[in-house]
Amino acid sequence: MIVVTGATGALNGATVDHLLTLRPADELVVAVRDPAKAARFAERGVDVRRAAFDDVPAMREAFAGADQLLLVSSNDPGADAVGLHRAAIDAAVAAGVGRVLYTSHQGAALASPFAPASVHARTEELLAASGLPWTSLRNGFYAHSLDWLAGPWRETGQVEVPADGPVSWTAREDAAEAAALIIDADGAYEGAVTLTATAAPTFAEVAVIAAELTGGVVERVVVEPEAWVAAKVAGGQPERMARFTLGMYEAAAQGLFAGTDPLLATLLGREPRTVREVLAGPAAP
Repeated sequence: MIVVTGATGALNGATVDHLLTLRPADELVVAVRDPAKAARFAERGVDVRRAAFDDVPAMREAFAGADQLLLVSSNDPGADAVGLHRAAIDAAVAAGVGRVLYTSHQGAALASPFAPASVHARTEELLAASGLPWTSLRNGFYAHSLDWLAGPWRETGQVEVPADGPVSWTAREDAAEAAALIIDADGAYEGAVTLTATAAPTFAEVAVIAAELTGGVVERVVVEPEAWVAAKVAGGQPERMARFTLGMYEAAAQGLFAGTDPLLATLLGREPRTVREVLAGPAAP
């Protein structure tokens, strides 16, 4: 049996959709905070169980009988994500889960200026110490994030950033499909595996691609970091969130998102989506 958490979200929800093309519905369970939001899976014969990171008994019950558990990482920047992940891993151990797969990040590193990278690295340490077989899906930086990280370039003709560096922008849809294929491989992948697009353009290169797509002028502009933060705050963004985002650009400038790996393309049997394809599509709402 395969249990998937966070299936009402975009990433793991898409993974369940792909799993339903690979496995019978009665082999799948989704563990979600609000079962009503998972009705579309229940209608297809998937077992829907209630569970949340802050409810350990519910997690133990939801994870019971799982040969594999796909554990989504917390996306709340204000939460004690490592503590939440620890509770979920402890629940998996108590439930006798066969293997835990965790949605990590390519840039997982304890010393990264991007806060989630440290969370992922510490969670991987917890998995390694759990005694359970585990697989960490180190996904490339999700390409749909370009809609806000590159700013309103369609209107301004500028990609304004506080620092620049290469990023292996990876389509979330591709990462979701790859996760399903890895789960379907029944333990063929151990430890940390990297799932990225095959190129890692800088924001300067993103600006060039954007200009080619529009036929206009799009330039990359680097703003002094404190001035960039001040502008975000003046625009109504909480300073905590502005500095959280600043960490992403700083990590990129340090080369922490620069690596690429052929595994994603191998799993998909095709070239992963590119930055050009992402920018050519409609802007995210």
